[in-house]
Amino acid sequence: MERKRIALVTGGNKGIGLAIARQLAQADVAVIIGARDPGRGQAAVEQLASEGLDTQSVHLDLDDQASIVAAAEKIKAAHGTLDILINNAGIFDFGDAKPSTASIDAVRRVMEINFIGALAVSQAMLPLLRTAPAARIVNISSSMGSLTLNGDPTSTYYAQQYIGYNASKAALNMLTIQLSEELRETGIMVNSVSPGFVKTDLTGYGVMTPEEGARLPVQYALGGDHSGRFVEPDGETPW
Repeated sequence: MERKRIALVTGGNKGIGLAIARQLAQADVAVIIGARDPGRGQAAVEQLASEGLDTQSVHLDLDDQASIVAAAEKIKAAHGTLDILINNAGIFDFGDAKPSTASIDAVRRVMEINFIGALAVSQAMLPLLRTAPAARIVNISSSMGSLTLNGDPTSTYYAQQYIGYNASKAALNMLTIQLSEELRETGIMVNSVSPGFVKTDLTGYGVMTPEEGARLPVQYALGGDHSGRFVEPDGETPW
């Protein structure tokens, strides 16, 4: 009997992360929900259990290196490997704004979580991902992180000037590019996926449900032989 693939979804206790966890579990993947708040992580596990889906949770705070290391150790002890890493956890700070007025503390916090946190999790999980036969890393990005679209006056995103958030997603895209190249000979595929304009607690508004926004990240988590891409539901996104 073929073993189940193991997936870690950071920030998997709500929004797009929870929808990704649900869809992966429905695809017979053993899902571990990474949550900053253990209580909320367990609540997500119980919610999915009520839907007939078996998942687990692990304490994982992207702002706490010790929790990241401990999570990797727990996954290794329980499973010995990791097939899928979804770097989904991220924040938006309402102190963020255009470069002339953005709160420096807000920008620093957003960069720390959205980029450095994702890098730290990727580093910690790589030894486990390397043991899997065809591992996948999906970085949940945003079209707001596209330098091309930020510089295009005709783009919807041209006026969306949040220097911290946009820069954090541009930096996350750089992680995708460099990690994809570093892992080119390993068979580990690394991609940036923009789920689309999803209404979540993070945004408060949008045109897609979290379930709709989860479909593309799940597609890239489950298969495909492309690496180093930046994609959204409408197709390839320019860096």
